[in-house]
Amino acid sequence: MYDLTGFQRDLLLVVSGLDSPHGLAIKDEIENYYESEIHHGRLYPNLDTLVQKGLVKKGTVDRRTNSYSITERGVREIRARNEWEAQYAEG
Repeated sequence: MYDLTGFQRDLLLVVSGLDSPHGLAIKDEIENYYESEIHHGRLYPNLDTLVQKGLVKKGTVDRRTNSYSITERGVREIRARNEWEAQYAEG
């Protein structure tokens, strides 16, 4: 996960916290957190990067809608990142 941008890490966390969300649900969640509009040209390429890295799985809801779910590798990466952050946050 060290090679992800902060935005990609945030997307990974949102995907992990929702039940197979579609792109617009992810967009809504991340916009609430960032308190600003996230354009499709930023959202979907970054989700595709997470898919390419094997952290997120992309499925199809219908012809126009994709769903996203976290992979086992994605879960492991989040746990490892949380452990790494905790060692500094506790200090």
